[in-house]
Amino acid sequence: MSHKLKVGELKEHYLTDEDIWRIFTIVLSSKSVKSSTYKYALIKALIENLYQVNDQFELTYNQLAYSFTKVYWNLIVQHNLVKQNRGKNARVVTIIKDVQSKYQIPTDFSFDKLKEDIQINLISEVKATMKQNVFGALYGDTQGKFYAFEHRSEYFKINPAVHRFMLNYQRLIVNLTNYHMAAMIEKLNDIPSINYLLGKVESIAKRSSLRPFEKILLNHFEHTCFYCGKTLLSGKRQTHVDHFIPWSFVQSDQLWNLVLSCSTCNSSKSDKLPEKNFLCTLIQRNNELLYKKEHTNVGNLMTNYKDKKVILLYDYSIKNGYDQIWSPG
Repeated sequence: MSHKLKVGELKEHYLTDEDIWRIFTIVLSSKSVKSSTYKYALIKALIENLYQVNDQFELTYNQLAYSFTKVYWNLIVQHNLVKQNRGKNARVVTIIKDVQSKYQIPTDFSFDKLKEDIQINLISEVKATMKQNVFGALYGDTQGKFYAFEHRSEYFKINPAVHRFMLNYQRLIVNLTNYHMAAMIEKLNDIPSINYLLGKVESIAKRSSLRPFEKILLNHFEHTCFYCGKTLLSGKRQTHVDHFIPWSFVQSDQLWNLVLSCSTCNSSKSDKLPEKNFLCTLIQRNNELLYKKEHTNVGNLMTNYKDKKVILLYDYSIKNGYDQIWSPG
């Protein structure tokens, strides 16, 4: 059985968009055996890390396990959706509920607020479950054509053709995955309406606060709005942290995509894409951050950053329907 595999080699490098769509359709359909929501969570973890791959299109198991754990923490702890498996409880549910009970963590506590040592231990346990039940299962459903993996070295490599495809159709893949995951959770938990669930599934990648990023940016740059240049007054909560390219497309919080903004610009920009001249300013800002790698936090948060990634992100967001361009009034 594929979910027991410890090694999976990439069986085909060249795939057309039609080939990839055909496989995705099978993964999301009833032809793919889904005893749990694990496969959907792994797809969401892949989407969240699309822009974190290195030059060889590789991700670490820890990167994927972090995103995977965050998905389930917010569903299980914050929304009490504990049925994620047909039959007995999914192993990830037991792991998370045990940690919540052990440390007496309240239900409104989001994953990113957990102490670092608790996060690390939790991710490690979930990663072990992913090795047993997740990596091989989705590998089998995608016919070994989407990615390669190896448990011993914790090696994971996305097929470059699939990576490009997921960038190109990211918004559609996100919506399809969220819908099918919510539909399965609804059946497992006997929830009255899928509309009730979609909001929870859509927002599970969000951090509860961007304040840590705000502190880093304020520490290294002038206290001015990235867009209009207005001075940001301290102590009056007029400083906002904005996703330069909207979070609804990026689906993750990365320092290189975050800027300081005044409340007026942040409210006006909303879910829109800034004018392209701001992209040059962002790239220049990010290169300044790269020179500050002596600061451990900045170095870690800029891992695998390349200018071409943010340019790709900008271009692909337009292809995905973010074509309403914004500029300060």
